[in-house]
Amino acid sequence: MENESKEIVDIVKFKKLRRLYIFALLTIAITVILSQILIQYNLYNQLSDSRIINISGKQRMLSQKLTKEILILNFVPKVQRDAKEIERVNDILALWQFNQNALEKGNDSLRFPKEKSAELSNLFEGIQPNFNAIAKAAEAFLQNKKLGLGEKKNQQLLQTILQNEPIFLEKMNQIVGQYDQEALEKVTLQSKTEYGILVFTLLVLLLEFLFIFRPTNNKVEMLISKLLFSEKKALKLAHDTEVISEAKENSVKELKSLNYAMENTLLYCRVAPNGAIIHIGEKFSKLLQYNPFISDKTFAEALTSVEKEQNYINQIILEKQRTGWQGEINITTKNEQSIWLDLSMVPVTIKNDESELLVICFDITERKKAEQEVDRLNKQNTDDKLNQQKIISSKIVENQENEQNRIAKEIHDGIGQMLTGLKFSLESINLEDKDKAEQKIEYLKKLSLDIIKGVRTATFNLMPPELSDHGIVPSLLKLTQELSKLTGKEILFYNKTDFDQRLDSLVEINMYRLTQEAINNALKYADSSHIIVQLSHSPTLLSIIIDDNGKGFDVTSVDKKRNSESGMGLLFMKERIQYINGRVFFNSIPGEGTRITFNIPI
Repeated sequence: MENESKEIVDIVKFKKLRRLYIFALLTIAITVILSQILIQYNLYNQLSDSRIINISGKQRMLSQKLTKEILILNFVPKVQRDAKEIERVNDILALWQFNQNALEKGNDSLRFPKEKSAELSNLFEGIQPNFNAIAKAAEAFLQNKKLGLGEKKNQQLLQTILQNEPIFLEKMNQIVGQYDQEALEKVTLQSKTEYGILVFTLLVLLLEFLFIFRPTNNKVEMLISKLLFSEKKALKLAHDTEVISEAKENSVKELKSLNYAMENTLLYCRVAPNGAIIHIGEKFSKLLQYNPFISDKTFAEALTSVEKEQNYINQIILEKQRTGWQGEINITTKNEQSIWLDLSMVPVTIKNDESELLVICFDITERKKAEQEVDRLNKQNTDDKLNQQKIISSKIVENQENEQNRIAKEIHDGIGQMLTGLKFSLESINLEDKDKAEQKIEYLKKLSLDIIKGVRTATFNLMPPELSDHGIVPSLLKLTQELSKLTGKEILFYNKTDFDQRLDSLVEINMYRLTQEAINNALKYADSSHIIVQLSHSPTLLSIIIDDNGKGFDVTSVDKKRNSESGMGLLFMKERIQYINGRVFFNSIPGEGTRITFNIPI
């Protein structure tokens, strides 16, 4: 009851504070609105006052201008312009009269007030006779001027204007001064009023702080303290509850472990030490096609129908029921389907004297199939590589045989025939016939030179002497020059980076043979007329580029035709360049030409 009464009192206090807060806000809002209304009203009046002061000052100027124009009309005759001048002076007179009436009686279009202070009313009454005298005299003067009559009378009218005009100006100055004084009084009043509103607003804010904000703040602080105290009590209660529930944790640990196993595996089963099934999961029973409600088979019998496999599983249960077991097994299901399981047996103690095995399985049949497929593909790939290597070896042997046959043919048909001719020529020399002997000797000299040239050509094709003596650059230069002479095609060599290093002899001979084969392919298959061999290097790489303007080829399609002559040629280049840890790149466009690039580490 005491707590309820406190809550009721707090609610009443909050309602009272809320009403006071709303009242304070309304007071400030009304104050601000009234302040704005007053400021706008005063600004509107100030605009009217400034316009009135402006028109009042203009009246003095108009009266002076009217007097000056009338004097000009009187003393400076302009017959041809009198009508226009009179009309213009009439306009000035009309504007002067209109402004004076608006100032005195008020005007809605000019926003001139009709009500005036007593001082202004007295001043306007005092200036009215002078204004009327000037206006009547000016009207009469202009009328006489327009009709061309009464020059003598015009002089009297002019005297009337001149007598009243200074008086009018003086009184008009008084009116302007009065307007200015009243405008200053209005501004001063507005300033005082705004200060008063400001003081009132500050007072309201001070009262709000003292009687609303500070009590509300104190109340909120008190509520926060109560909430913090309640939170501490709740935390203590939670801690006490946790201490109480700790005694129950031991009794549910087994259930938590089993629940964790079931939640995180798809295939599970609880098995007794003798192999009987205590419980089998739904997923596992579907996989094994086993109905636990109408069957009492052991775990091994439910797992497979093959006796040999059953004995193996029973042996595992018997030997590993205390230590557990994990491994992969292959079983045969009821429908003669072979599946692989990643099986784990975990011993679980339910009570002090009772234990069981928790069997957790993963179906890894697809993974095993994938592994078998990978093994098959690896074996197939190995076989393909072996067959490819056999083809390469046979082609190498075949090329060596062809090269040997070509060299033997060159020696037999070329050098051999020339040596035979040399032998017969030597035998036919008759020293007694000096003239014929000299001719035959000259012929023998020429034949000897041809034999030497043939021997050099044959040895050059086998192993150019420049390669072993001077290195790759001179040998490639010699190769392009010789092939250019023999074929009649333009074959050029450029050493772009002035490479002059010697490399390992195995690297140099392979680079030479690769370049030789690339040039021969361009001549034999591409029907090229221009071939450019470029050599360049960096600190770690030597690059040889062979460009030709031949008919080109489709690199992808040729690379797939491993059994064709062109496909084997590309394969030989790749095999040879890999032998010296290099790389080869083929870039060819049918109908435009081919570029072959060899990159060798140095």
